[in-house]
Amino acid sequence: MQNFSTEPETKKENYFLSQPHQPFFLAGIVWAIVVMVIYMASYKLMLKGTLESFLAPVTFHAYTLIFIVFTQFFIGFLYTTFSRFCQAPPIKKPYYLRTFFLYQVASLLIVVGFFTSSTLMFVGMGILLVGQMVFLYMLQRIFTSAQPALRDDPFWILTSLYIGTIAHAIWIIELIFHWQEYAMPFAFNLYLIFMTFSVAQRMVPFFSHSFEEKNPRFVAIVFAAFIFKSFASVLELPLVDAGISLFLGNFILREVLRWKLSFKQAPNILKILHIALYWMPAALILGAVFQLLEVFLSTSFMFVDKHLLALGFLTTIIIGFGTRVTLGHSGQPPQADAVTLKLFYLTQIVVGLRFLYSLVFGFDLPMLWLFDISLSLWLILFLFWGWKFGPVLIFGKEET
Repeated sequence: MQNFSTEPETKKENYFLSQPHQPFFLAGIVWAIVVMVIYMASYKLMLKGTLESFLAPVTFHAYTLIFIVFTQFFIGFLYTTFSRFCQAPPIKKPYYLRTFFLYQVASLLIVVGFFTSSTLMFVGMGILLVGQMVFLYMLQRIFTSAQPALRDDPFWILTSLYIGTIAHAIWIIELIFHWQEYAMPFAFNLYLIFMTFSVAQRMVPFFSHSFEEKNPRFVAIVFAAFIFKSFASVLELPLVDAGISLFLGNFILREVLRWKLSFKQAPNILKILHIALYWMPAALILGAVFQLLEVFLSTSFMFVDKHLLALGFLTTIIIGFGTRVTLGHSGQPPQADAVTLKLFYLTQIVVGLRFLYSLVFGFDLPMLWLFDISLSLWLILFLFWGWKFGPVLIFGKEET
């Protein structure tokens, strides 16, 4: 005789949505590919004079990368770790899912509206801003509940998020009323780069078991310098901007060297994070040199300073932290295997080719095809990353 259980069947939880970093990391990878394909297509159409859009391709490129792509990596990481920084309970699933779906709806409206309707695009931007405010609200609640002794590094992360949210709102207003775009330098310097720096300067020494005492004013000085750098950019003072970058790059380099991070004995995943950290002062110093050359040679190197920071520092850090979080939270050793190292090497190749494109553009050399190659390698990088870690984010550790 067949026996039937009278106990209710327990519904198996969807693994993909079980932790906040999983949907946000995968969405970041997908949108990194989508928005770059759209940028490439719109840029080519603009050169041919056939583009009909409500937003310049360069503005679309900057806005979507900052607020759609990189912000989703920020959310995935901070929704997972910020509670731990503050020794608070983890964020509940309904809350982070609400944020996730706001971001996907908003991103879809923006990319569709870019080609079809300015109203649709601005509605999408408004929803995206709401999503960022939801993100900010949760981090503020966690921060407020933390003990004062735990608030130092979280304070700077939260400050950066406040500035990024305000800059986001101002940027949308500027686009609606066709005002000059003053918000972008603040969104880039004080949100995108400073947010990443705030996390990196806390986590990389911790992972590296560095026991050197930090300069207590280190982060505050970097923050102040980025404020002045942003205003110098808005006021179109390139010499001042370059001078601040030179100071900032040297200041960060001296402090990082003082931490005595052990590179030779570090595992590969830490070596990636170490190199990413050194990319920040290197990008600032190199960027300053080319800003000065732009002034004295009366040319343009096509935002080489920003791309060195965004590709060399930020993207390399994301590869390192993304690998650690993805593997560690799926029950696997957070190590960089051969495939992950290839991702890292490919990232550095993308940086190098984008740098070469800036050089040939600035010196008016007939090699502008480097733009297509560097952009195509960006697409390959994120396709490769999705192929490597997508199954882990969706299904978790494979059973052996």
